[in-house]
Amino acid sequence: MNNYKASAIAMATLMGLGTSAQAAETDFTFGGYVKTDVMFSDYSNGAPDSGSLSRQFYVPGTIYGTPGNGEQVVDFQARESRFNFKTVSDFDGHKLTGFIELDFMTHTDGNERVSNSYSPRIRHAFVSYDNWTVGQTWTTFQNPGALPENLDFVGAAEGTPFVRQAMIRYTNGGFQFAIENPETTVNTPLDEDGGTGRLVSGAGMVPDFVARYNFKTEGGAKFTVAGLARQLNVEKSGYDSQTMGYGVSFTGVIPVGDDDIKLSATAGDGMGRYMALNYANAGVLDADGDIKTISSYGGFVSYRHWWNDKWRSSFTLSAFTADNDESLTGGSVNKESYSGYINLLYSPIKPMTIGAEYMYAENTKQDGYKGELNRLMFSVKYVL
Repeated sequence: MNNYKASAIAMATLMGLGTSAQAAETDFTFGGYVKTDVMFSDYSNGAPDSGSLSRQFYVPGTIYGTPGNGEQVVDFQARESRFNFKTVSDFDGHKLTGFIELDFMTHTDGNERVSNSYSPRIRHAFVSYDNWTVGQTWTTFQNPGALPENLDFVGAAEGTPFVRQAMIRYTNGGFQFAIENPETTVNTPLDEDGGTGRLVSGAGMVPDFVARYNFKTEGGAKFTVAGLARQLNVEKSGYDSQTMGYGVSFTGVIPVGDDDIKLSATAGDGMGRYMALNYANAGVLDADGDIKTISSYGGFVSYRHWWNDKWRSSFTLSAFTADNDESLTGGSVNKESYSGYINLLYSPIKPMTIGAEYMYAENTKQDGYKGELNRLMFSVKYVL
């Protein structure tokens, strides 16, 4: 990480600061990391095609396989590598922060045939002024500080809320309140063959509301409690329906000597895309076009043990289940997902980590159809 200081003339108009220029000392920080992964994967029903999302990292719902393809594949990638730029300025006691970060994950606009060229994507892009944050970053419903130290890009994907989106957030001490970008995903009504699809509706004027409280104990444990309230709105393809969804989430990071335990538990009705990378939708449209919400539950627990000051391991279990009404969803929708991880990480010097990780995942549809993934992953990471 590189830091630079400069005397800058900045314009700050956010949250009532006037439009006149003010001199401030500004810290400029360039950061990020370079990470290379080698993944040996075994898909029970045939591997997805090269470049597919499941070949980049574990995404629940993408491991059911592609019949006719080989089951065992190896992938080399440096796509998780990222870079960011941050500025922090002080204007007469008012703190102004800007942050932007890019990486190269999720895109399928490159290939492995010649150059392995992939487009950068925005991860974070926000500005903070005192207690206010405006822009794209982690949803307030998620606590990224509780994520386990896994080599997989997300790790414990089905057991955690995981969303980045644009928002307006106010923070006061341990309390946070936010209005965030709404997006509704539902299953369409059953067709003549008993199947259903996903409908993504961008309609609606009501943002998602999130409240969160962060607190610590005298023993050094850190906890969060978060609540989500959202309007599910479908005004598309001839449908016009609205209903409410909600969720509650609890996370913790508990020190155990030099080790720690990280955990998360989340439950709700109509959470949809907020959990498990949208493994289940927020609801399903019935024959009358009304939204019937889908309840879901998920969580993980991870224990990290330090063998010494350079070697460490994490042991992680993660799970998710959706309470589908099969008479409305049919049997082809996702129902349950489980995964487990064990790794060994070595940092010969502080900025560098070399590691190996084994993971097993199992996804099950409502009708009992399963997909399994065994993956052995090796990574080298250098923090800039």
